[in-house]
Formats: sequence, structure tokens, C-alpha cells
Amino acid sequence: MSIISVKSPKHCAKQGVNVEKAYKKLVCAGSALFTTILSIILLVWLILHPTKPEFSLKEADIYLLNLSNVNLLNSSIQLTLFSKNPNQKIGIYYDELQVYATYKGQQITLYTSLPPFYQGHEDTNLLSASLVGIGLPVAPSFGYEVERDKNVGRLVLNLKLNARLRWKVGTWVSGKYRLNVNCVAVMAFGPSLSTGKQGTQCSTSV
Repeated sequence: MSIISVKSPKHCAKQGVNVEKAYKKLVCAGSALFTTILSIILLVWLILHPTKPEFSLKEADIYLLNLSNVNLLNSSIQLTLFSKNPNQKIGIYYDELQVYATYKGQQITLYTSLPPFYQGHEDTNLLSASLVGIGLPVAPSFGYEVERDKNVGRLVLNLKLNARLRWKVGTWVSGKYRLNVNCVAVMAFGPSLSTGKQGTQCSTSV
């Protein structure tokens, strides 16, 4: 007569596969793979060392700048910006571009949106925008400041661009970074308001 040996479920579990241990190994392997990929991306990023884009004010003209009421401003400004990607191996995507003008810390035009675009390695682009403000509230001293600058014959404007940019290295594209551009334009200013400015370098922060 043969002897039937019956093992308990606990005993069988000990002889079988340890699920918890296998899960831990899988998690460790996944973490190691993720860390390796991240390290490679970071290493490539540090080697390439992306340089922020360069902007300069190619041309700006004021066609309208007056007060329709005591503290309500009407303005019209046409500008052209020169944009350059100085990187040899990194492309740049520009998204959510908005341009506007300020005078003595006061915004004097509405935001003007520009279409998104891609800038290849060492590429350049010209960005043109018409900035308009109708009935914008300004400080009570605005009229006095404008008349004083008109008498002096010189006007200082800040022409600004805000955007989001993404770096492109090969097929990899980074997340979005905030881009702020500030162009200080010192312009001839007279009764005709037919003023222009060329070649002003702009400050850029990413």
C-alpha cells in the first residue's frame, strides 16, 4: 500500500514562486531603466548646453498715442522683432506668443498674439506685430509725461514679448519654459508721431 503524502497550502507556497519577491525585482529593474534613460537625457543636455534665443528690435513706429478722455489712452504701434536661435544642435519651439508695449511702467496696448513657430539650428526669423490700445485706463500723470517727452523730443518705450518655448534635441522635446523678452526703445518723438527705431538689442530670460 502506497503512502499518500499531503502537503499543506503553506508548504506549497514555500516551494512555489515568491510573487512578492518577483514584484520587487520588477520594480527595481523598472526604476533602474528609468534612471538610466533620465541620466542619458541629462548628460546629452549638459553636453549640448542650450543657449537662450536672441532678440533685437529691428523697427518700431508709433502712429497714435493720445488721450481720448482724461485717463483713457488710444495707441497704435507697429514693430518688427528679429529672432535668432544661436544653438548648433538644438531647435526651439515657440508657443503662446504675446506682444505688448509699456510706457513708464504702464501697459499702453493690448496683448497681440503671434502664431507659434519652430526655429531650427542657427535659424533666424522676423516677427511683425501691430499693437493697438483703445480706451485703455492710464494714470492721471500720463498726459503730462507724454507732453514732457514730446517737448524733449525723445520717448522711451518697453516693447515686450512673453512666450513658452520648448527645446528640441534630435527627436526629444523638452517641457515648456517661460520666455520673457524686453526691448527698450529710445525713439525720436515729435508732433507727427512718425517715429522709428532700429537695431536695439533686447534682454531675454528663460
